[in-house]
Amino acid sequence: MKLKKGLGLSDVFAIAAGAMISSGLFILPGLAFAKAGPAMILAYIIAGILVIPTMLAKAELATAMPKAGGVYFYVTRSMGIAPGTFAGMAAWFSLSLKSAFALVGIGAFAILLNPGITILHIKLIAIACCLFFIMLNILGTKPVGRLQISMVFLLISILIIYVARGAILTQSERFIPFMPFGFTPVFATAGLVFVSYGGLTKIVSIAEEVKNPGRNIPLGMLLAFTVVLGLYITVGFVTVGIIDPSTLANTLTPISEGAKILWGVPGIIITAIAALLAFVSTANAGILAASRTPLAMSRDQLLPGFLQKVSHKFRTPHNSILFTGIFMIAVILFLNLENLVKAASTMKILLFITANLSLIIMRESKIPNYQPKFKAPLYPWLQIIGIIGCGFLIIKMGRVPLMITGIFATCSMLWYFFYLRPKISRESAIMYLVERVTDRQIVTDSLKDELREIVKARDEIIEDEFDKLVKDALILNFDEKIHFDDFIKIAADKLSQRTGLKPKNLIALFIEREKQSCTALRPGLAIPHIIISGKKKFDVLLVRAKQGIIFPDASDPVHIVFALVGTQDMRNSHLRALMAIAQITQRHDFDKKWLEARKIEDLRDIMLLGKRQRT
Repeated sequence: MKLKKGLGLSDVFAIAAGAMISSGLFILPGLAFAKAGPAMILAYIIAGILVIPTMLAKAELATAMPKAGGVYFYVTRSMGIAPGTFAGMAAWFSLSLKSAFALVGIGAFAILLNPGITILHIKLIAIACCLFFIMLNILGTKPVGRLQISMVFLLISILIIYVARGAILTQSERFIPFMPFGFTPVFATAGLVFVSYGGLTKIVSIAEEVKNPGRNIPLGMLLAFTVVLGLYITVGFVTVGIIDPSTLANTLTPISEGAKILWGVPGIIITAIAALLAFVSTANAGILAASRTPLAMSRDQLLPGFLQKVSHKFRTPHNSILFTGIFMIAVILFLNLENLVKAASTMKILLFITANLSLIIMRESKIPNYQPKFKAPLYPWLQIIGIIGCGFLIIKMGRVPLMITGIFATCSMLWYFFYLRPKISRESAIMYLVERVTDRQIVTDSLKDELREIVKARDEIIEDEFDKLVKDALILNFDEKIHFDDFIKIAADKLSQRTGLKPKNLIALFIEREKQSCTALRPGLAIPHIIISGKKKFDVLLVRAKQGIIFPDASDPVHIVFALVGTQDMRNSHLRALMAIAQITQRHDFDKKWLEARKIEDLRDIMLLGKRQRT
């Protein structure tokens, strides 16, 4: 059963924004200030710039393949099952740990409202919230989206009021010197706060449930990034400007300290509520996104089949949600989160690298059915910068997180080699890339077929009469230049087998039609069409001539031909086919795609996925 598409642009924005505004805003500014001084504001900007390549890469991949699982799905389809196994497990593990950490943060900030809360109370609050979110996620994406929108917009409103009030009391001398420790600590601090932006791309894990993903995913992510970056800069600026440096460098609740200066005890309460909203929205978005990875892996038979089951009533992956929630509860109860969260951050950065690599591989494989609605700009330089920048940040994460990540990667590979490899094989885009470079036939086009079905589902393409005609059509390919007379003989011979007419009769009709008026409608394209005797016969012949066909009276060689043959009673089908061909071939990149297609069957897909009005 398919997942329900219940998320619009406001939901995408709220999920992406809410996943970013938690520890990055309510805890890290104090730690960042201790490392970089007032220049910690610059560190947030640098971190934001470093996340842009991955944001754009994931936006493109999500619009091309809006499927549950996000980075797992893209890595599997671009690099294969082995890297995909690690990517899937790492994505689920890191998202689940981050969400568990956010749930613990809910309890920790509750101390500001009630100082008598103990560690046990904090864990119980976190578990209670986790159970609530599990139930909410099972009930459907729409209630999750509504709650997320309410929380995020209330949270943003509180922060805007904080910035507006604090800007009046900001003291310029608190920014001097701006870089008390030099520039190197600023970049190191950028690595510390970089993970604050990690939640931005969570939305791609639930792309399958987004309405109009080609528009809403890239636009929602861009809006969320812009708003949250603006909040990081302005809230950081105000916080530095109103709090004594020695206090700011030693607090884990910097926003509450700032609010205390602005409004006293009521300010602490208001910002504590805002912090709770922030951690709640992060946890809510985290459970939603993390649970889609086991679903996607189960669909590919990499995990047990029960995880792909979808509720008939709510159309949500209830088993995968329960599985993820139970893991998070176990983490909250029994594990020390500090080192695990650092390892999760390392995995997150590593997954950012794989997303950029996936985009490069998908583009360079030249698979015709890879058709993103949004294309990342400045390709491939932006992606290369993203890979290098993330690689540098991983080095800075420390030995323990790298060791945990290494152990995790080893376990994932053992799972692949001993359990998955003997049972499952899947084509990936990297195989198409190798095939293109070596000019050897090594793929069976299963990935291309899968991408075709994804595009059809994404664009809600309903098969009509012309689609059925194209699916059954004959295709001719000519590598050498050929004259019209020779072409017609070959075409007539092929069409005679389908129409039951003699080749010489078809040749005569085509020649007569060309004498009436040239069927080359524009440079490079011709649509010769004839009426034949009989009833209920209609067919089309697709032709590519790389060096061209010399048509009578055509000023240029013809490279693209659609030969239409039909009886008089099929006149309406004839007109609809002409209209469909005209709409598809008028796109600016059609001729290029047609001539550069590596395989003859790719020509069929170009027509089946062509943009046109369907009747």
